[in-house]
Amino acid sequence: MDLHKHTEPAPAVADLRASDADRDRIADLLRDALAEGRLTADEHAERVEGVLAAKTVGELEVYIRDLPAAHRHRAAPAFAAAPNRPTVGAIPADPDDNVVAVFSSAARKGRWRAGRRIHAYAVFGTVEIDLSEALFEYQQVVIKAISVFGNVEVRVPENVSLRGTGGGVLGNFEVDTLDSTDPDAPVVYVDGWAVLGNVEARPKRGKLVADILDRVQHQVDRSLRKHLDR
Repeated sequence: MDLHKHTEPAPAVADLRASDADRDRIADLLRDALAEGRLTADEHAERVEGVLAAKTVGELEVYIRDLPAAHRHRAAPAFAAAPNRPTVGAIPADPDDNVVAVFSSAARKGRWRAGRRIHAYAVFGTVEIDLSEALFEYQQVVIKAISVFGNVEVRVPENVSLRGTGGGVLGNFEVDTLDSTDPDAPVVYVDGWAVLGNVEARPKRGKLVADILDRVQHQVDRSLRKHLDR
């Protein structure tokens, strides 16, 4: 049995799953086109209906490709695909957090601080790693997930990037590739193996993380104020 990992190439931008933010952006352009008289009310309603049903970025672009706004958008693209692997030296060898479930369940969820490396082990148990409300203090986060007759479930906000490089041995390893349009957004890398078990990572619909640089700057300002008040 070949147990070597296979790294699939990143999908084209047009094939990426569309987020609610992507749909809102296209809907705003259609509303502007209606106000400018470029679309009739019926055309606008028909296109908005299509936008709401669109699944990928490519399907969304169809509804604005004959509008000037679409060409202005292409002239100044904001999209930058995240690398398939973290930057060399950015992630420590030892985990910041271990989440272990052996014939039990364990979870990290709610408002918590995500470290750079998180290890999750599910042996005849269930582990839940929910980053939808987590505080990202680092731009790159690695989750090492090992499932043996168990289940590891990872959830991330919609506006981060998500990558997966693991595999399954008589099990299921499934990571929904996700790309943020913000180059400074966190990138979550899910790695590991599912042995007669399940590892699954996907975005949590409706959950967004604030800009990481704004949050870091706020922390710096707060630390500086504390220092000056001494």
